Amino acid sequence: MSLKWRIALGYSLLLIVAISAMSGIIAWRFQQILEDQAEATVNATMRAIVQFAQQSSTPFSLEDSPMGALQFLFNSTNLATWNSATSFVQVDSSDGYPLAKTENLGSLTIPPNFGVSPVHDVNFRHIELGGRPFLVEDRYILEGTNAAVIHVAEPIDTLERTFTSAREAILIVLAIIVAAVIVLSIVLASQATTPIDALARRMRGISSDRLALAAASGTLGEPADLRNRHDEIGRLAHSFDDLLARLGEAIARERQFISDASHELKTPLTSINANAQMLLRWGDDDPAIRHESLETIARESADLAAMVNGMLTLAKADRGDEIPMEPVSLAQISSEAVQNAAGRAAEKQIELRFSHDGTPTVNGDPHLLRQMVGNLVDNALKFTERGYVAVRVGALGDKAWVEVSDSGRGIPDEELPNIFARFYRADKARSRAVPGTGLGLAIVRSIARVHGGDAVAGRAPGGGALFRVTLPRMAIPFTGLS
Repeated sequence: MSLKWRIALGYSLLLIVAISAMSGIIAWRFQQILEDQAEATVNATMRAIVQFAQQSSTPFSLEDSPMGALQFLFNSTNLATWNSATSFVQVDSSDGYPLAKTENLGSLTIPPNFGVSPVHDVNFRHIELGGRPFLVEDRYILEGTNAAVIHVAEPIDTLERTFTSAREAILIVLAIIVAAVIVLSIVLASQATTPIDALARRMRGISSDRLALAAASGTLGEPADLRNRHDEIGRLAHSFDDLLARLGEAIARERQFISDASHELKTPLTSINANAQMLLRWGDDDPAIRHESLETIARESADLAAMVNGMLTLAKADRGDEIPMEPVSLAQISSEAVQNAAGRAAEKQIELRFSHDGTPTVNGDPHLLRQMVGNLVDNALKFTERGYVAVRVGALGDKAWVEVSDSGRGIPDEELPNIFARFYRADKARSRAVPGTGLGLAIVRSIARVHGGDAVAGRAPGGGALFRVTLPRMAIPFTGLS
């Protein structure tokens, strides 16, 4: 059963049970009111008769022949005082023998009730006389050694007809309400599930190509009917749109990464293949060709290995939950990265500076953090022909930072938004004059983010490039660096 019908059925059953219970209570209470009214009418007649009997000063004797006040009750003619279309009176002896009754009873006799006694002297019961239902009140009267039982009956067929009509009206209204509840439940369930169905159809109709195009255009091109809803469905639609947007961006990045990686791998692989072909054809005959080809193959293989290692580092940084963290001195790590790059700086006759304002501690992976700073230093050395590369470490509040600046040509403003993209180079022709894999800065940003920080790029005060990485600082002092 679909969610729509489960909601409709559950909602309908709940309301039908509640309304049926309420209708039953109303019908039961209405019947009680009618019966209370009938009992009140019968009891009023009974009280009048009992009051007349209790006001008598003549001893109560069923066998006395002299006419007294009580003897008046045991004469059928005298009972006409309480004879009416709705009041039927009969007087019995204590053993159930009828002594007198009103004329409206005719040949009918109210059956005795042997359940009344001096202890239990009042009782109400339902009987049927002449095919009509009656409500009877039985009263036991005791005077001295003599006793009698008075029966006052009232037909209740009118009340039963009233109750039957009311019950039928309640059932009709209940049937109408039940039908309305069922229809309303289906409508409400449809309103609740139709947008979800529409959202599901949208999900099924979106392919990876469409997501990639949506990421490029910034929109899925879908109607805004769901997004304009101000309820849970609208929020769900917004959540799906955000999810699809992020998924589209991920697919676009993946495709761009594959395209860039293919492009970057194509050149060294082509060079390796060409030199391998040269070795096969002329390597045995010409030592110079053999030596040059082997050098080229070795160099291109090293570049490929560096590129693969960079990709592995990026993959490791993307899986931040798998990286072991420990307290690390950012100044110590940066100092080691600078020492590792000292030889390359000396080859290019570039001054390599290092300074630190304090020794801030961060929580991270020492190898990744060392590689992060090393990549920034290597990048600065590649694009600096003369002058200096400066590395500074410091802290501000709960943040630790490391800056790498140089005296090179700097970064054009239009290149800054893409400078940390994978395989991105400011040289649009992707010239291979500058060595590298194009992954160094992407690795820097990924390592910074997996440690809870970020990396930004800009212009140095002297006109060169400036890279700054900010990381969360730990409140643990470090004293191992002088």
